[in-house]
Amino acid sequence: MNKADQPVVSATVSKVNFEQDGDLGVITIANPPLNLFDLELIEGLVAATEEAEESSIRALLLRSEGDNFTAGAKADEVFGNLSADEGEELISRFRDLAIRTERLPFPTLASVRGLCLAAGLETVLTLDLIWASDTAQFAFAEPIIGLTPIIGGAYRLAARAGSGHAIEMVFTARPYPAATLEQWGVVNRVLPDAELDEKTIAFARRLAAGPTRAYAVTKQLLLTYRKQGLAAADALTASACAPLFETEDLAHGIESLLANGPGHASFRGR
Repeated sequence: MNKADQPVVSATVSKVNFEQDGDLGVITIANPPLNLFDLELIEGLVAATEEAEESSIRALLLRSEGDNFTAGAKADEVFGNLSADEGEELISRFRDLAIRTERLPFPTLASVRGLCLAAGLETVLTLDLIWASDTAQFAFAEPIIGLTPIIGGAYRLAARAGSGHAIEMVFTARPYPAATLEQWGVVNRVLPDAELDEKTIAFARRLAAGPTRAYAVTKQLLLTYRKQGLAAADALTASACAPLFETEDLAHGIESLLANGPGHASFRGR
């Protein structure tokens, strides 16, 4: 067994843990019962994301302990008594984490149950895929305290669901069930609560066993399209895709297809 195949557990900080098990990485928010984002948790999430990026994983799952993904930020500690300059510094810290998460070169999946409010919703919107239990409730709660989503949540939601749904969620600040966000194209799949953990782990492992470099190019092209439009994505496609023709995964994938039919290739991310 090589190092990459051995489970490696790293307690980034007490409120956020990163664990690597073979090709799959799992970041767990561990501040129950509400998993509130305080300053320690935010720094832990930054550190865990950096650890995931520097590891050998090929897919990442984000989850929380307990019955709620998160009820959002601990408002008095995170937002209270900040000057405009201090607020800008906080926003920049959050923004850098959001951009870093979006650009991770492997698939990312959020597993959400219970409350997913404010900073939690903004965080999961930076991941590629969102699976939720039928208990999940999503909301931009920031207007309740006179704020707006500060790390891009409104426009990331608009990119998936349209600006009308995004502005409605922000202006009303009310919770929406997972089924509604699935209809809007924000949540990819809704599962019975009892099945969420098992099925999201299984799907994350499937992603980790896929053609990682091809997935990375897919993410790069879609992110370019979202930020710069169709013409920019078209301009990037040839140079981004061309290196895939020299990968071990493509050679093996073609060989496996011819020998065994579709769906039997074992990719190595190379």
